[in-house]
Amino acid sequence: MRRDAYIAVYIMTDRMRGTLYIGVTNKLTRRIYEHREGLYPGFTKTYGLKRLVWYEPFEIMTNAIQREKSLKRWPRDWKINLIERENPHWDDLYAGII
Repeated sequence: MRRDAYIAVYIMTDRMRGTLYIGVTNKLTRRIYEHREGLYPGFTKTYGLKRLVWYEPFEIMTNAIQREKSLKRWPRDWKINLIERENPHWDDLYAGII
């Protein structure tokens, strides 16, 4: 699967253990670029969330939406643990998907 064609759930932040945003998209690279460049008004632009710290690809959008809704209900500590299991230093993963 081409990375730019990823249907994915993703988490953006401004810094390690900072403000978190969970989103879903059908084109991961495009959407993260839009967040990073602040192309659209909204939560990520307001809070300067430009670092992609976690994502999970899906083949079916309905499954991705279900996962996004589930993650948004999780306590903050669970979200932090999810990120740190796969990305313990909260590295920006954007370069790895373009």
